[in-house]
Amino acid sequence: MKTKTLAVNGLVAALYVAVTIAIAPIAFGNIQYRVSELFNHLVVFNKKYIYGIVVGVFLANLFLSTIKLYDLTFGVAHSIICLLITIGISKFVKSHLLRMIINTLVFTFNMFIIAFQLHLALGFPFLITWGTTAIGEFVVMAIGIPIMHFLNKRISFGKLMD
Repeated sequence: MKTKTLAVNGLVAALYVAVTIAIAPIAFGNIQYRVSELFNHLVVFNKKYIYGIVVGVFLANLFLSTIKLYDLTFGVAHSIICLLITIGISKFVKSHLLRMIINTLVFTFNMFIIAFQLHLALGFPFLITWGTTAIGEFVVMAIGIPIMHFLNKRISFGKLMD
């Protein structure tokens, strides 16, 4: 891994953790709005962002979760699975906006993984929890689309990894 790629991913991980810390009271549980999830959209610009995002998720869950083992297992797995699906689909979709819409839907649908985690760890009802976590994920990721689109026009996320 190039030094620049490593440094950029380190910044992404640090930003993910910092934003999660800032909004920690609403970032965990059966109703969650983890604003840092908007960083998941970075992977549509360059697949190399997967490392920073996954490390950020891991560290945020390690430092902040009250159900660490579950969050470190299911939460990190959820991110890896969704990011890999988005990376795979992105090979066939050119538009960054469409990729972010697809990414939003992938993450939203796959919140069943988090719902299952919360059912196992805390006994929350699976279907209701899937619904509430999916709504939170969808809201954050959907709001993230125009934000990341605007930032990409200024920063050019894809070129940061070159």
